[in-house]
Amino acid sequence: MIGLDISSSSVKLVELDQTAGGEVVLERFASEPFEQGWITDGQIEKFDEVADAVRRLVQKCGTRTKNVAMAMPQSAVITKKIMLPAGLREDEMELQVESEANQYIPFSLDEVSLDFSVIGPSASSAGDVEVLIAASRKDRVQDRQGLAEAAGLKPVILDIESHASRLAMGRVIGALPNAGKDALVALFEIGADTTSLKVLRDDEMLYDRDQAFGGSQLTHLISRQYGFSYEEAEHKKLAGDLPEDYEGGILEPFVDSLSQEIGRALQYFFTSTPHHKVHYVMLAGGTATLPGLKDRVTELTGFASMVVNPFDNMKLGRSVRESKLRREAASYLTACGLAMRRFVQ
Repeated sequence: MIGLDISSSSVKLVELDQTAGGEVVLERFASEPFEQGWITDGQIEKFDEVADAVRRLVQKCGTRTKNVAMAMPQSAVITKKIMLPAGLREDEMELQVESEANQYIPFSLDEVSLDFSVIGPSASSAGDVEVLIAASRKDRVQDRQGLAEAAGLKPVILDIESHASRLAMGRVIGALPNAGKDALVALFEIGADTTSLKVLRDDEMLYDRDQAFGGSQLTHLISRQYGFSYEEAEHKKLAGDLPEDYEGGILEPFVDSLSQEIGRALQYFFTSTPHHKVHYVMLAGGTATLPGLKDRVTELTGFASMVVNPFDNMKLGRSVRESKLRREAASYLTACGLAMRRFVQ
């Protein structure tokens, strides 16, 4: 099964395999950019153009795998944890979930795709199990399925983006000293328009908040300064093909401003929770690899900062170029988590 991550700026694909000894192998990773406005706030505005891009990506990377795991943006999914009696049969549980879902979902159940997952025994209520309900509007779900089918793929899993990135983070945190046990990890996923902060400890998410800043702001600055179109500016930014004054005039002030936003987001976490420190600040997304960002964040916050590589400690397949992987790995966190669903049902 391949993982396919559709964001507002691009579609990313990851294919993983496993050796007989259980080692994970990265067989393929690739991306295809979108033009501005094709996807806005997780909503597909230009279906045919996005479908063409997905088709190009699948052909370009040369995979023969048809089964695909995809994800919905968190903003398009309503989730709720509920308690149900342990020992219910599957059909009994479905009826209970539907009855509970009616209270939390502001649409008719006919208009939504609904699913649930048993998390495990309740810590606070003996004899009960904790169940996670997830619901999204059918039209949003069908859009994602339609994109996969237009590219000749078979959608078998539809996850939530934040859950997929957390699955990939499990490997990253597990590689920390003492396997990351009890460590408070602040994960900043810097997207094109939105940056999300998730604070993780062991398997628990303690905090989750989105802020409206991201890598597209740098592209807009480049576009305005040098008179490029947005697409041209994005291409030149990624290729490192910019005038000599770019670094001092645009990049450094932007890195400084982004680091301050990250610092403010952490302060907000500290003032709204009992916590007053984190052990690690981890940066993901294409913008995470900007020169100087990691060091500036460490300097401003006082916490060890690192760029996430979800493929660390994986074997690399023959078609994987290491230099490209080093440059781009941080932007594949969600796609990697989706591909990992092959091993975690």
